[in-house]
Amino acid sequence: MSNSVFNALDWWIVAAFVLAMMIVVAFSMRKKNESGKDYFLSGRDSNWLQIGTSIFSSNIGSEHLVGLAGAGFATGMAMAHWEMQGWIILVLGWLFVPLYDRMKVFTMPEFLELRFSRGSRNLLSLLTMASLVLTKIAATIYAGDVVVRTLLGISTVSMFGYQMDVFWAIALGLAFTTGLYTVLGGLRVIMYTAVLQTPVLIFGSFAILFIGLQQLGHGDLINGWHAMVFAAGDKIHLIRSFNDPEWSWAAVLPGAAIIGFWYWCTDQYIVQRVLAGKN
Repeated sequence: MSNSVFNALDWWIVAAFVLAMMIVVAFSMRKKNESGKDYFLSGRDSNWLQIGTSIFSSNIGSEHLVGLAGAGFATGMAMAHWEMQGWIILVLGWLFVPLYDRMKVFTMPEFLELRFSRGSRNLLSLLTMASLVLTKIAATIYAGDVVVRTLLGISTVSMFGYQMDVFWAIALGLAFTTGLYTVLGGLRVIMYTAVLQTPVLIFGSFAILFIGLQQLGHGDLINGWHAMVFAAGDKIHLIRSFNDPEWSWAAVLPGAAIIGFWYWCTDQYIVQRVLAGKN
């Protein structure tokens, strides 16, 4: 801990957030899940704030702040390319949700079974779990590992008398805590905790932006912005030339739209939260 950049105030803030999370989880679990609709769709009593914050906090995570922001600076393929397609969620609300609602489905694999066959349901279930573990969850845990190593200055922790790499401590800790309250509380817990997590994500993102620019500009935001633009060079442009060898707009924009259509309209991660709405 000798290389830690945390101070007492940092620890108090982390402790307050953990306490707030525990209170929200306990509050959300007061109402028992009595059916599959309660468990998978939060009883279909969620309001717009819970749905919106849940989608936001599910879509944005530590991997954006730690890895993808740096990748965007290094390659020019910024995350904004994909988030520009966020408008497609309107298609989900106007076109797909009424269809899912009429079919009374809780999950996307269930929709495929009703539309095609049991085999298609099993296949989508396996693909969804594999993609979540190998992309979303793995990237999030690794990003958390980078943050802990950097801020606390540690690489190993002692658990039950054994020295364990901090990565595995984070992975097991996150899997156990989030898995426990998700399994016990279902989607309702996720919807409630998102209301707390989203302001933290937004405030933290703005803090990183302004503090980062101040550091680049030696205390001056404007100079920091100019320094960032100069360092990025031609990669500062979000839309690249048609002749760009790596990120031609002719490939990026249609490709992002195709991926966005799948993600915002058919991905279980997003659709389940919208189906939890009151109407």
